[in-house]
Amino acid sequence: MRRTVAYSTYFIGETDVSVQLTFFVSHSTFQVNEAASNFERYCIKSSIGDIYLSIHINVYYKLPIESLYGPSNMNKAVSYSDIKSFLVLVESGSFTNAAQTLRCSRSHVSKQLTQLESDLGVSLMVRTTRTQHLTDAGEIFYEKCKQSFLGIESAIERAKEQASSLSGKLKINSVGGYIGENIIGPLVSDFMKAHPEISVVLDFSSQRVDLVSGEFDFVFRMGELFDSALIARKLTDIEVGTFASPDYIEKYGRPTEPKNLDRHKCIAGSMNQWSFVNSSSGARQNISVNADLACKNGRVMLHGALLGNGIIRVPNVYCTDEVQQGRLVPIFKNWQPEPTPFYLLYLQDKHQSARIIAFKNFVLTHFAKYFK
Repeated sequence: MRRTVAYSTYFIGETDVSVQLTFFVSHSTFQVNEAASNFERYCIKSSIGDIYLSIHINVYYKLPIESLYGPSNMNKAVSYSDIKSFLVLVESGSFTNAAQTLRCSRSHVSKQLTQLESDLGVSLMVRTTRTQHLTDAGEIFYEKCKQSFLGIESAIERAKEQASSLSGKLKINSVGGYIGENIIGPLVSDFMKAHPEISVVLDFSSQRVDLVSGEFDFVFRMGELFDSALIARKLTDIEVGTFASPDYIEKYGRPTEPKNLDRHKCIAGSMNQWSFVNSSSGARQNISVNADLACKNGRVMLHGALLGNGIIRVPNVYCTDEVQQGRLVPIFKNWQPEPTPFYLLYLQDKHQSARIIAFKNFVLTHFAKYFK
């Protein structure tokens, strides 16, 4: 079972970091989204170490940090904002100046320092009514934290820059065949022409994919959906028909209704259960097809039907030209499969990168002109 821990890092005061860092944890794997990966890489490059892990975070699934990174000698309860307040206090020279910089009360700064010392179990600063100075431990802590925070701030800026830039890689999964090659392929190519700094990995397959794992950013999928954790934007309803060649009909005859298909040669793809609705009466028939040719490639199915090898049930867009040319003939007049919905799927994420937003908007705006 995968556990999800979503990290939203923030500073007190004016700065509000709007980059969502998401870690995916299972019993044997540790995965992060792209923003988190970049953030972690810059933190490690800056030798932030334990300070990076002690950031005050919002955790949607409570999980000890040791289970992510292994044993650590850090104090997990230390708050990022308390450390930030301590640094400002040292650099500003007084509680009053620190409070003004942080836009909070003097007493709040004092409480943060007290809490930080309690969390660390060491005194960091000696305070009197007139002055304050760092202890030896405070000096060491300040120097280490100052170096680390410079790296953290740089990492945050890089993460925010990456999130807002129309560049980087998109990973897209789609059904293949006619829809993938003639609709999704050209759509993706036109998007890339409009955004040349974005690269794309386009995968044609119908297997179930896990968007949460980060394998793909978008999935184009036909049929009913079952994963409520995803955003599903319906793009169209795909009309489906049942066809055969004139040669097949001349040789084997034309079935009058779906239940007669068990006496005919059929060519099927991934679905052996064919459902039909009578447009006049509303009656339904569900047929289990024993395919003479079983193939999950629409072009192969279409070629077989054109040669008279059997009856196919495919989206109408697969064979528009062949029907207009009379090379394929609709089998049933009143019995038709129900239209199949076609969706664009993506993760719920209030902090989507600019390229994710750009592709989503491009698809929703322009899809209809590709699907004719």
